[in-house]
Amino acid sequence: MLVLSRKLNEKIVIDGNIVITVVKIDRNQVRLGIEAPGQIPVYREEILPLTRTEKEETELAICS
Repeated sequence: MLVLSRKLNEKIVIDGNIVITVVKIDRNQVRLGIEAPGQIPVYREEILPLTRTEKEETELAICS
């Protein structure tokens, strides 16, 4: 894992076409702005779509 420090309004560029900007810093919360091409989906980890294998494992666990 790469760990970077950024200040307010500073940016991180990934692969030349994804830009992450620190928009707001407030106590223990950081707001990020993400600019990415429309064909690249961006999700928060907690709502990341389940892969097919994870769905199958979840269904098996529920049925057991």
